[in-house]
Amino acid sequence: MTRPLAQSLAVGLAYRLGRLAVVLLLVAAVAFSLAKISPIDPVNAYLGDDIARVGPEQKALIAERWGLNEAPLTQFVRWAQNILQGDLGYSMIYNAPVSEVIASRFWTSLPLVGLAWLLSGILGFALGVVAGANSGSWIDRVIRVYAYVLSCAPTFWIAILLLLAFAVFLGWAPVCCAGPIGVVPEDVTFSDRLRHLALPLAALTVFGVSQVALHTRAKMIEILNLDAALYARAQGATKLDIVLRHGLRNAALPAVTILFASLGELFGGSILAEQVFSYPGLGQATVAAGIKGDVPLLLAITLCLTLFVSVGNMIADMLYRLVDPRIRDGDLLTGGDHG
Repeated sequence: MTRPLAQSLAVGLAYRLGRLAVVLLLVAAVAFSLAKISPIDPVNAYLGDDIARVGPEQKALIAERWGLNEAPLTQFVRWAQNILQGDLGYSMIYNAPVSEVIASRFWTSLPLVGLAWLLSGILGFALGVVAGANSGSWIDRVIRVYAYVLSCAPTFWIAILLLLAFAVFLGWAPVCCAGPIGVVPEDVTFSDRLRHLALPLAALTVFGVSQVALHTRAKMIEILNLDAALYARAQGATKLDIVLRHGLRNAALPAVTILFASLGELFGGSILAEQVFSYPGLGQATVAAGIKGDVPLLLAITLCLTLFVSVGNMIADMLYRLVDPRIRDGDLLTGGDHG
């Protein structure tokens, strides 16, 4: 590696890390402010039904123990300092360190979100290629209607339909949870986990297919209408040859962009899907933290999601180099966001 290239890599990496730090700081400040102006009182939400048996003095002691009696700015500064030291805080509703709660819930959500992300990308890209290569045909119309309907359908609605059809009426799948009710997680078999994962995975996969399919279709139609494609057809090349040799590689560019850019939306969809299927993942923990005013857990999840989506977008930018070599290295490393 030459010295100018090494310097360019270092500058580009420093720029991206600096920008990521600014984004995380802004997200943390906004999330903390929204939590503070929320009408939900963390102490009252924590006490729940026991609030009638707790007096004002005890509430004040709980608030003092959690540092809620201090000024909001003081609370934010202390929380930020703890974050920099690796301390994410203590979850009020789970009575455990936030890092442990996120770690355990993350490993439950990872198969759901990861497989849904992968399958939606593969299926969306395949449907988009088929629709674009057969533009105007009945296959194209069917795929477009399918994609448009799904893009307008809320995730919870899709999840409820799947739950009613396959769990309630047909009885092919479990109604809820990540394993059989009454069985400790250590005793849940791999096949049981797959059965409980199937419906939430189907709901999330269906949710993520439409955007990838529609963007891939548009790119494929554009490629087939290029002068180079028309010239190849005049030379005797079939449409299938053009699609396989030129279309797939070029259509992959917007598909990769949409796929990585949809990480945040996919996590948002997982929150709704996990609620419908009572799937004990990170999405369900997010809802519980919001309802019960568990500020440390809610802020930590927000930061983790921001970091996750930002890194995904950075990876998408890096993959441009593999998909389209015409993109200059300088643009790739020093802020040339093409998504």
